[in-house]
Amino acid sequence: MDVLKRRIGLEQEFFLVDEEGVLCDRADEFLQICRTMAQTQGYNPHHFVPEFVKSMVEINTSPGNSGTELAQEYLQNLRLAIAVGRGMGLRLYPLSSYPLHIMPVMRDKPNYHIQARTVGYDSFLHAGKCTGTHIHLEVPAGVIDSQVAVSYNSTAAEREELLNIYNLATALDSALISLGRACPFYEGQAIGLAAHTIRYRGSEIFGWEGVYTHLQPVGGLMPYADSAEKLVEEQFARFHAWLQAMDEAGIERQRFFDAGGSLLKSAWNPIRLNQLGTVEIRCIDSNLPSVIISLMALIEKAAHRVRSEQLTVRPAKGLHTFKLDGNKLWVPDFEYLNYDLLYAASTEGVKHPLVKAYVDSILQFAIGDGGEGVRYLIKLRADLDHYHSIEADILQKFTPATAELSREQGLRLVRECCDKLEAQVSWLDGDHPLAALDSQVELPIQKC
Repeated sequence: MDVLKRRIGLEQEFFLVDEEGVLCDRADEFLQICRTMAQTQGYNPHHFVPEFVKSMVEINTSPGNSGTELAQEYLQNLRLAIAVGRGMGLRLYPLSSYPLHIMPVMRDKPNYHIQARTVGYDSFLHAGKCTGTHIHLEVPAGVIDSQVAVSYNSTAAEREELLNIYNLATALDSALISLGRACPFYEGQAIGLAAHTIRYRGSEIFGWEGVYTHLQPVGGLMPYADSAEKLVEEQFARFHAWLQAMDEAGIERQRFFDAGGSLLKSAWNPIRLNQLGTVEIRCIDSNLPSVIISLMALIEKAAHRVRSEQLTVRPAKGLHTFKLDGNKLWVPDFEYLNYDLLYAASTEGVKHPLVKAYVDSILQFAIGDGGEGVRYLIKLRADLDHYHSIEADILQKFTPATAELSREQGLRLVRECCDKLEAQVSWLDGDHPLAALDSQVELPIQKC
């Protein structure tokens, strides 16, 4: 496959709610009808997938050859799911956390119970209370090996491409958190933090109680890799950290393998190697389609530029932004990325001057790739001083951050977001969804 023709894929998780906005556990029935309708219409029925709790579903795409192709199928599958839901009296709630108190019902499967016992059931429940979006960046076929992480038979050029895409994805982490912040409410309160980020990856350093607070090698951001050997070393270190955590929880290791566990399946990090042959970006909030498509375009253009210009992506000590120097793309060093920048992105977001400068440099780099969607990114960069995430927009309309969100307010928020999802699928749908983004006078990312 030509290095310039790598594909891109997308997965997004949604909460399933009834017409009032109340969480609903009818995922299995909903998904079965989606698959049947997909087959009838000539779509892939396997793109409608259950999640580990019964009130959540996942909608996927086939790998797309371009951002436009990916966005077309994403919207096509959303349109089908929305129609199925309407026929059942159900709707898709698209934001990253359900705003009210919930107690999700976990599926009775060995792999979920193993995870829950290892990290603790209370911690693991956070994963059922927030939803994310995953972007897959294809790398050379066969370079990722499910048993040894990086194939012994891969070429030096293939390994270098893998390293550059992996490092680029890692360097984008805080930008994707900042730009994609979705729901400000978690368990009925506006916590003033990026809820999906802190409740999923967690942090002992910052006092964030999440799924992987005490198991960062498995669920936190992993360092850059300067060689294939270093990348392999990191994968095995994480794998052994997971096995040790299982030992401490009193779980026989064989149970993990019997449930389908492996070297790569012991990773729930924001950036990970996927045995599908991709670098998987998992740090993005579930959000409205305009946000998801714009972030997908940003990622695709940055990755395409790295490949097409054969750039080497490496961190530089003391660097706070992206910096292109000849055939080298220098990115912020890991200590800064995973401490100062992560904290700023998860608290103030783009309003923080450090985050703004960093995001601006990323937009400048991605814009250089050109093509559909670039006009939107240019507008976004020009208006970065006044940028409002969906989260910030919601906070302006709802209760003050110090107050508890009432049930009535929470359900109203859910219904309004369901309405906006359906409206955006309608106006973005068509042959050129990225061109639709480009044509907007106002930034649709701020239309909530």
